[in-house]
Formats: sequence, C-alpha cells, structure tokens
Amino acid sequence: MPEEAKKQEETEEEDDSLAFANAQVVRVMRANVAPDKMIKSAVKKEMNLFLEQVCGDVSKRMDKFPYAMIDRRMFDEATEAYRTMDKVVEEKKRIISHLEAIKADCDKLIRDVEETFKVEEED
Repeated sequence: MPEEAKKQEETEEEDDSLAFANAQVVRVMRANVAPDKMIKSAVKKEMNLFLEQVCGDVSKRMDKFPYAMIDRRMFDEATEAYRTMDKVVEEKKRIISHLEAIKADCDKLIRDVEETFKVEEED
C-alpha cells in the first residue's frame, strides 16, 4: 500500500456513531487483506456496522436463555451459526457433487434401458 494512503488511513477520524473503534476494525481487515489493496472508507464503515449487527444478533440469542448469568456455553451456542458457516458451505458442495453423480448414474441407466428395449424392438 502506498505510504501516503497508509498515513491517511491511520489519521482518519473516529466516527462516534460506530459501535467499535474503526482503527481496530481496519487493523483486523488489514491483517487479512493483501498489502497492495486499498480499502475504501465506506467498506470500513460497513464492516463496523456489520460487526455491530452480528454482536447484537449473538447477544439476542444469548438473552433467550432463561438464566441470569450468561456463560461460555451460551456464547458458543449463540455463535455456532457463524463459526460453522464454512462447514455448511463444504457440506453443500459435497451434497451437490453426490447428487450430480447420482444424476449421471440415472442418465446412464436410462441410456442402457433405451438401448435394451431398442434391440428387443428390432428383433
């Protein structure tokens, strides 16, 4: 990233309407984005808003438990949907691949049956 853009990113003012310190959100984003890429300020803000939404969703899920104290088990259960998303995508790919194999087998069986009855009709 050009030095000038990096300095500008570091000196951006904090937006008090955001739930999290923008600098910290950008730091995490920077750690996971190639160094030669620039991140527009609108994306930084939307990431912050998205994280606020996720935090609110997880908090609401934990609030559904009937206990006065929220513990780690409740947190783990409330965040499970976010943590297992990659596994769900992989499972979807696996199922689609399996269904495509079944479809190919069915198409082959149809061709075999059609050939078998075609031969019998010719006799």
